[in-house]
Amino acid sequence: MNASAESILEGLDEAQRLAATTVQGPVRIIAGAGAGKTRTVTRRIAYACASGRWDERKVLAVTFSVKAAAEMRSRLAALSVGEGVKAATFHSAALHQLRRVWSDISDSYFPTVIRDPQACLDRALKRVIAGDNPFHPVQMRDLLHEVDWCKVSLIAPEDYPRVCSALHRQPPAGIDSQRFADIAIAYEQEKTNRGEIDFNDILLIACHVMDDFPEAARTIRSSIGWLTVDEYQDVSPLQHRLMKLWLNGNTNVCVVGDPAQTIYSFAGASSYDLLHFSEEFAPLAADVNLATDYRSTPEVVNCANTVLQAAPNREDYLILNAVRPKGARVLKIAYDHDVQEAMDIAQRIAQWKRQGVSLDDCAILTRINNQQSVIARALYQEGLKYRVRRDSGWQQSALDVDGSDKEIALAAHGIAREEAVTISTIHASKGLEFKHVFIVGCSEGLMPYGSPDPGDDLEEERRLMYVGITRAQDSLQLSFARSKEQGGAASRQGSRFLA
Repeated sequence: MNASAESILEGLDEAQRLAATTVQGPVRIIAGAGAGKTRTVTRRIAYACASGRWDERKVLAVTFSVKAAAEMRSRLAALSVGEGVKAATFHSAALHQLRRVWSDISDSYFPTVIRDPQACLDRALKRVIAGDNPFHPVQMRDLLHEVDWCKVSLIAPEDYPRVCSALHRQPPAGIDSQRFADIAIAYEQEKTNRGEIDFNDILLIACHVMDDFPEAARTIRSSIGWLTVDEYQDVSPLQHRLMKLWLNGNTNVCVVGDPAQTIYSFAGASSYDLLHFSEEFAPLAADVNLATDYRSTPEVVNCANTVLQAAPNREDYLILNAVRPKGARVLKIAYDHDVQEAMDIAQRIAQWKRQGVSLDDCAILTRINNQQSVIARALYQEGLKYRVRRDSGWQQSALDVDGSDKEIALAAHGIAREEAVTISTIHASKGLEFKHVFIVGCSEGLMPYGSPDPGDDLEEERRLMYVGITRAQDSLQLSFARSKEQGGAASRQGSRFLA
């Protein structure tokens, strides 16, 4: 082994080193929050390439966000290897592959990836429903989400009514399953007529090409000698299908994930493939648990472990071990109303700023987008810059504003280049970390959302709370307000997750 390859392993703990040095055959890495997942995966790729075990031109690492893929490329570059390694999202990797082989399988232009699926859906509705569109914007969004759910779940529109009956699934927007199927079919026809495809069509077409065009499939597979799949707990049936087609019997695959961070089940994600990887790809070359949390204080780690302790499938989740010194206790606070909650947090952050704390180190996490307006106003009143991260992604302004909020939006203009507090939904905060985290709205009905009975919905909410808690490095506050408005009846109770 050359010295440069060995130096790549420096600083890894025993479990991380085992994962990084097992570079042939199937490998599963269960990586808890703060356990150095990205560090381990990038060191593994860099070590395998530097030691000559892998040809970096045939290395593909896929993850679920553009940000995560960019971070992986940056870390590989810092290790002075990996210029030939492709780190990308599932969709961008598949799109690149399709464009590479398209001229060999078709005489037509490659379809255009649709920029406005809602406009396409609007046209489709005119095919199905006489008169004006009866759906408001939220319902339109829900219809599009259901179209996506069908695709990633490998359910054809004509099979949707049967699936709904079998799964007791309620179609969106108050319509019956057959009506939704008609809308979905019309949506597909609209795209086809215009030579367009949507986001998940990229993966469906990639699967079709790999299934039905052997020469194109061989060309694509020739560029994938070693595959790494990050965030494997969030893989959908469609993504899993494409992964298996890429491999086609090749066992040089490493999957990385954490069942306790499965928070996109509503969108078709499932930790099933991660939990059953050892059966699907037996025998494994290595099965590694990364349970040492280097991110958070023992107080935060204990809080996270406690939230998961009541899960009926607790054995599926790692118990995190803290190694940092003792820190501040986790605060649990009940306020009288929402404005009081927001103002107290804003005032605390303002005081920290005067003491030298960077606003970039502070995050206020919410369960849903609608909670963020009152938080933004409180920060604005304290003269604090902020950025907003919603479930739909980063927003250029602080809020989707109407006239009454323009002043707030102007105050936040340019925050991407300035020190600022992050206001984020918990979903949108996944993969991020902050020294100081406030999780607001920890009341029944919000967290868990809808106060679900025991079952899958409640466990999804439990995992979401866990993800929010584990964003915190140094301090954590969990709070709720007993009433929405000042003087209102104290109708809210603290979340069962605060117990």
